[in-house]
Amino acid sequence: MFEFSGNLHVHSTFSDGHGTHDQIAAAALQAGLDFVVVTDHNQRPDGLDGYRFGRDQRLLMLIGEEVHDPKRIPEKSHLLVYEARRAMAEFGKVPQELIEQTARHGGLSFLAHPFDCAAPRFKQSDLSWDDWQVEGYTGLELWNFMVDYKCRLRSLPEAIFYSYFPSRIARGANRRALALWDSLLGSGKRVVAIGNSDAHALPARWGPLRRTLFPYAWLFRAVNTHVLCEQDLSGEPDRDRALLFEAIRLGRCFIGYDLPADTRGFMFSGNSEHGTAVMGDSLTFDLGATLQVRSPVPGKIRILRSGSLVREWSAAQHAVLTISEPGPYRAEVHLPSGSRFRPWIYSNPIFAQRISRRVSPASVI
Repeated sequence: MFEFSGNLHVHSTFSDGHGTHDQIAAAALQAGLDFVVVTDHNQRPDGLDGYRFGRDQRLLMLIGEEVHDPKRIPEKSHLLVYEARRAMAEFGKVPQELIEQTARHGGLSFLAHPFDCAAPRFKQSDLSWDDWQVEGYTGLELWNFMVDYKCRLRSLPEAIFYSYFPSRIARGANRRALALWDSLLGSGKRVVAIGNSDAHALPARWGPLRRTLFPYAWLFRAVNTHVLCEQDLSGEPDRDRALLFEAIRLGRCFIGYDLPADTRGFMFSGNSEHGTAVMGDSLTFDLGATLQVRSPVPGKIRILRSGSLVREWSAAQHAVLTISEPGPYRAEVHLPSGSRFRPWIYSNPIFAQRISRRVSPASVI
């Protein structure tokens, strides 16, 4: 498998971001990303997709959209739309129709920051998802770095502190989003999880203090989505975008917090007498199967089934678990941070399925 890291939630000057597409591409190249998707609010400019090049690397820049109803008060239910290949804002008033139209046009849809926070001190409203009757979406934005920051804006001193010490912000995927995801998986739904920066490069001013919250290049080294593809990227934009988004659609990806340590090289896989599987795949078995986790550096490895912890390994770089129960299994890796552990990696699940053995009448004595 070939691994590619990228960010799927970025804003430019076409909406409320403060960088051009060229500046975003330069920052993504600087951060070492393989791809970036610009998702402006209800805007999908044409002619900006394609490869951008640095001295010895290339970046695939793609254009998506973050769609919502701007006339709705309070503002809620933002949807990240990828690969519909057309603007979808006209459908933003009715979330279910938006999801269905996105699928009809061949696109993928993800609930953006499904559980947000208000920061009234800074005139920031709660932008949580609010239309929970919807169906048919591709997945959830499980970890949004800027929501992490926003949820800590309870006072001006805290805002200043975290803007100067951003490495203290990230606490892991939103707990309510994580519980929702596990519940959906446990009910049999295949819902893909992604993680993003939600980058805006916002200018901030507190009296004489001025600072950018947070530069694109810095955010692109934080929370990213890593995608596993069966083929390497070729440099041909249409082929490569199809390869990446098909892998994302299948859930062959994981969320990595790349700031404390590079998450490249992580793998969650499984095998049984019927074959092998990676994140997003089904794994069929008769009596049992084996799951394996490979971490780039030692950490606390956890394997969960429908949100319940099955087993945990401390200070491990490799873990193996034999299973006999069907269900959605996912892996996490946590790294030590002072006296505690902080989430570092979240895998998408492997769906273990038992094959029922049927006994033919001729074999019964």
